[in-house]
Amino acid sequence: MATMNLNRLDLISLRLFVSVVDLGSLTHGAKEFGISLAAASKRISELETHMGQNLLIRSKKGVIPSPAGEAMYRHSVELVGRLAQLSHAMSDFHLGTHGHLRVWANPSAFAHFLPHMMSLMSQHHPQIRMELEDVLSHEVVKTVVSGGAELGVIAENTPAEGLETVLCEEDELVLIAPAQHPLCSDQPVRLQEILSYDLVGMNMSTSLMRQINGQASLSGQTARLRVQVRGFDNMCKMVAAGVGVAILPHLSALPLAPALGLRIHRIEGEWIRRRLYLAMRERTQLSVAARAFVALIPELTTPESTIRLASLKH
Repeated sequence: MATMNLNRLDLISLRLFVSVVDLGSLTHGAKEFGISLAAASKRISELETHMGQNLLIRSKKGVIPSPAGEAMYRHSVELVGRLAQLSHAMSDFHLGTHGHLRVWANPSAFAHFLPHMMSLMSQHHPQIRMELEDVLSHEVVKTVVSGGAELGVIAENTPAEGLETVLCEEDELVLIAPAQHPLCSDQPVRLQEILSYDLVGMNMSTSLMRQINGQASLSGQTARLRVQVRGFDNMCKMVAAGVGVAILPHLSALPLAPALGLRIHRIEGEWIRRRLYLAMRERTQLSVAARAFVALIPELTTPESTIRLASLKH
């Protein structure tokens, strides 16, 4: 049985191969690496020759991995992720820190969970350097799987196959409306009533909009989305400007809506529950910094959010 000469394995070509598979295109992979298409094709061809296998199936529509390429991709993603962690670890020694942690998270996590976790990390582990990135849940999953981030925070309705998850926050969706809006009352508002008005929302691919649209379709309705914006703060500003009403997580609305003179109302139904999960590839293989982060999550399981949510009922 022939064995591979690992001394000839080109790590740059491995990273290029991962990028090409992720993007489904040699052209886009080359562009991401800042090299010509010819140079990228040459590197991939040399990698295939070295492996003794065709790794990509090429067509006019782009490229997809062959069966051998699928296996190559899985191991390459793991290796590239480990190399990224090695690079961060060595950088930390130069900076005088004792650990580096990259956390990618969806917008909801930045409203409550991450600020509180950053406070706890600063108190208990001030020597650990944190790097946060605000992206959509599906991007979080992709980055954690590839090793680009060690931890990620995603919404419950986001597929996370191959990752371990830990519940890190529970919240519920609420209605945001101007104080004199017809929907303002002391009783929980039904989604069917809300959907009769124009909505201010986010990109349709966000976990929030998928949750709202999924429930709307169950009742045979469609959300009248008047404008799409990025960020909960911009949603609230649009509501204050009279563009429409909005549905967003309560913990995200709480610091924003009152300052703009907006009312927060409960929505009827069990579907409004919203949970955030911390995602990781393999808990037993986490770095010291990541284990320290995970260990602090139970300290946030206080009745604080429950009390805030209950206050909306009265």
